[in-house]
Amino acid sequence: MEQQVLDLLVATLDPSGPIRNDAERHLEQLYTNEAFPISLVSIVSHKSVLLQHRQAALLSLKKLVLKTWSPSLEEFEGPNTLSDATKDQLRESVLSIATAIDEERKIVGAASYVVSKIASADFPEQWPTLLPTLLNLVPQADPSQLHGVLVVLGNLVEDGFDEEQFSSSAIDLVKCIYNVAVDGEKKWTARALAVSIFRACFDTMELVYQNNKASVKQFMQEASDAWSPFFIEVLKMPMPYMPSEEEENQGTPGGPNVINWRGVIALKTQVVKALDKIHNMFPHLLSARTLELFSTIWESLQAHLGPYHTMYTGDEQRQGRMEDADRLPYTLDFLIIEELDYIQTLLNTTTIKWELDAQLTPKSMASGNVTWIMQILAVAVGYSQILTEDAELWEVDVNIFLSEETSETANYSARNACGGLVGKLCSYKWPVIEILLGFSKSVFDDGSSSFKAKEAVLYVVKQVLDEISDYDTKIGPDLANAYLDFARMAMQDGENELLRARGFIVAGALIRTAGEALHGLAPDFALQSLKAIGEDESEVVKVSCLRVLQGYLKILPPARAQEFQVQTVATISNFLSSHDLSEISDSEDLLDTLVETLRDAIMTDPSLCLEHPALDVLFTMASFGSRSWTTTMLVNETFESVTSTISSQGPESYARLCAKVLPSLTGALDVGDMTQENSLSDVAVSLLSTLAEYGSVPLPEGFVATLLPKLYRLLFLDLEFSVHQSATITIKYILVHDATQIFAWRDPETGKEGLEIVLLIIDRLLGPNVDDSSAAEVGGLAVELVEKAGAEKLGPYLMQLLQVVAIRLSTAERANFIQNLVLVFARLSLTNAKDVLDFLAQVQVDGAHGGSGLEVVMRKWLENSVNFSGYDAIRQNVIALTNIYKLHDERLANIQTKGDLVVQNSTHIKTRSQAKREPDQFSVIPVPLKLTKVLVQELALPSPTTPGFSHGLGKKAKESSSSDEDDEWEDEPTVLDLGAPTTRQDLMGHMDESRWNTRQTDDDTQKYLVEFFNNVSNEPGFQELYHSLTDEEREKLHKMNDTNQVNGNGQVPAQ
Repeated sequence: MEQQVLDLLVATLDPSGPIRNDAERHLEQLYTNEAFPISLVSIVSHKSVLLQHRQAALLSLKKLVLKTWSPSLEEFEGPNTLSDATKDQLRESVLSIATAIDEERKIVGAASYVVSKIASADFPEQWPTLLPTLLNLVPQADPSQLHGVLVVLGNLVEDGFDEEQFSSSAIDLVKCIYNVAVDGEKKWTARALAVSIFRACFDTMELVYQNNKASVKQFMQEASDAWSPFFIEVLKMPMPYMPSEEEENQGTPGGPNVINWRGVIALKTQVVKALDKIHNMFPHLLSARTLELFSTIWESLQAHLGPYHTMYTGDEQRQGRMEDADRLPYTLDFLIIEELDYIQTLLNTTTIKWELDAQLTPKSMASGNVTWIMQILAVAVGYSQILTEDAELWEVDVNIFLSEETSETANYSARNACGGLVGKLCSYKWPVIEILLGFSKSVFDDGSSSFKAKEAVLYVVKQVLDEISDYDTKIGPDLANAYLDFARMAMQDGENELLRARGFIVAGALIRTAGEALHGLAPDFALQSLKAIGEDESEVVKVSCLRVLQGYLKILPPARAQEFQVQTVATISNFLSSHDLSEISDSEDLLDTLVETLRDAIMTDPSLCLEHPALDVLFTMASFGSRSWTTTMLVNETFESVTSTISSQGPESYARLCAKVLPSLTGALDVGDMTQENSLSDVAVSLLSTLAEYGSVPLPEGFVATLLPKLYRLLFLDLEFSVHQSATITIKYILVHDATQIFAWRDPETGKEGLEIVLLIIDRLLGPNVDDSSAAEVGGLAVELVEKAGAEKLGPYLMQLLQVVAIRLSTAERANFIQNLVLVFARLSLTNAKDVLDFLAQVQVDGAHGGSGLEVVMRKWLENSVNFSGYDAIRQNVIALTNIYKLHDERLANIQTKGDLVVQNSTHIKTRSQAKREPDQFSVIPVPLKLTKVLVQELALPSPTTPGFSHGLGKKAKESSSSDEDDEWEDEPTVLDLGAPTTRQDLMGHMDESRWNTRQTDDDTQKYLVEFFNNVSNEPGFQELYHSLTDEEREKLHKMNDTNQVNGNGQVPAQ
């Protein structure tokens, strides 16, 4: 069978898609064959087989294990047909491969992953020998075998152990890897792997700590006491000889210099990462060594600065951000980033804060004794210098520069880390900007300073100014002017574009942060920016000025607003004209910057844009950025601001706006262009919905004649769901603002009246051929039509319309679509609840979800009510349901619907595959009880705006602060570790609706609900329902009067 399996594995690597898919399908069909996994292991074990084919065998084995090994694995699909004997053989065979001598690293890594997955299901019950076997191998393993053992141990710690399993083996495991880490005879990478495993232990240890604090404290204290001296020894270890560029380019693994250099960096990096993990999770463990650690890391950063500049900011272009096959970083830039981040962590500790506070007393400041902060800033400037590689990339692609400037890049560098470090200094309100001035002056006055050094100074200054601005504080005019001199020097530098760009950026930040003292300079600097956008040869300078211009436009004197709006629009238009717009369409960051700048120019006085081509320029950018979600959002926000402002000025202004924009927008809706994916068409429909939303009453003459025929045709084409939604919303708002114009209009081509066209549109959207997403807004359109036209105009079509809504509701699945359709009946129930129920009782819905219309609608309504969103929707829904309740209609008592979740007595987390096999079970209850439960759930819990909330919060805080045990352990607050399991648990806990329910009703709705329950509380029917509620629901009713402070004499039944 081995040859058959090997042939299939080879076929899975074939470049032909059909051949690959066929081979993978045949492999999956072999999953139930006991010999199949044994054959895979045999293929992997034969070193004569090509490496890529052995890897393919391991990949196939991994898939088999994940899908068929155990139901406890999240990806399990079944069936679990492997015998215990086969599983025993596979466990030992795969472990042997993962820990084999002289095995390929890629094979070891893949095999160890399979081992960890099997272990997560079988250890220790079905595989009790696993950990003892690994731990016994460590002391006697040769270097290649030790590597495999450590990789398996690392995967086990990260993915294979739960808290109980880890607790029973933690002491032996930590002792074993400690012996590897401190053994100077072992390879650097083996020692680094050992430290990495120790760091991974902390994630699981933190979970154990939640349930067993005392023993974990003791264990972690002993471990910390043992490991800390070793960590400090590694940190103080001098760096070996730095290999030359030629030596590093010789390939992997390289000569002895390269191996030594990379190995030391790998070990140091893992040590810093481990220390950072300890300080963030268990800060008390390292309190006594905080000062020593800070000094050691700081000396290390100072020592690394020279090699860092040589390798990354000078003429050499060493490869950075490199990891080996075991994901161990081994380049200097990675180590620098970890050290800078750890310095931030240490700045959180009270020990370091006290030391810095002592240095920043008035006496120390007067004597100039601010050594630490000055050194931190100097080093931050040093590591903020632009990398040679980045400078070249920015010149080629200005989008990369913009993503760095807006901190929207995944490329976290030492420069970014320095920005965070400076921000941390500012967060403690230390006089960072004042201390930085002297260092900045020394750099700019030094004739030998490179442009990168000057640019780095200004970069750090900008980070400080941003922090000051975030804290809503200002800097003095004298200080601002001193820094402004440096910015001017940079702006006038004719040799380097990056320094010039930074000068413009910092000048803008200074004028903004200095407050009104420098606002008078804004017009002059804005003009210089406009000039640079038009004349500077550098794209980096141009886009920097575009971004800076946004800040100037917000603080310009009103008297200059019109002048600068016109100039900015012209400048952006010229910029677009001088570039290939097809290239700009692929430059999302640049396009977003252009739209943002145009938006800020327009918003200086939106009414002025009717006098010049600002909106035409906006639509041009929209057409080329239509594939970008952010660009489209910015365009929509800008147009909404313009439309709302102009509409508020009266019908005449709104009519002028329509006259200006409708030709462009409707021109994009030509049916031929739509089917050819006209770039502006999707955006145009969305903009039209905004235009209609803020329409005047009545709408301008001819508005319906211009739009309705085009919207009608769009809605009968198979287009993106967003187009259908926006078109439906547009028609709805036309009805809201001027139904008369729709009803009076007749299509000259077809002779159909406006009312008939709207009915045809609703019928089309509610039909079976339109999906939920495309029809999501039809409910709002339908209810507007019913309310505006009334039974008199609709005649027999009214009942047909409501019947179609009920039928479509029976099959609706998307939450927003369900809400939209339910609100049709809810809106009608506000005034005619009985008529609605009578009508629904006469409707018959066919299909799997069928029954009477009353059954279908009430079930769907009540099962989804708690998911409704929007103040108006929730208010209308609540009032409609109370109106239905007050009818006490006996027909509702005969309808059964989904009740409460039946809680399973299990402590295990249900995986996705298990949830599919074992869906949640719910009780079945009558509609009146479900309706009551829904209304009780709509009662708001105490919130920050609810009386009693602050009192409760204060009590909780007081209780928290009185916990001596926790205070003693936690020491001081630290940086949030998003990778920690308990952090993930807390974040998931925040998603609990009972704690953070953003779906809130307004105060009037709450008062209405309380009054409703008080009024019905003594009714015999309610007494019966009350006793069928859960304890939590009854408790909520008892507390509602205190929570909402509603005056009333009604009483809720006593418990």
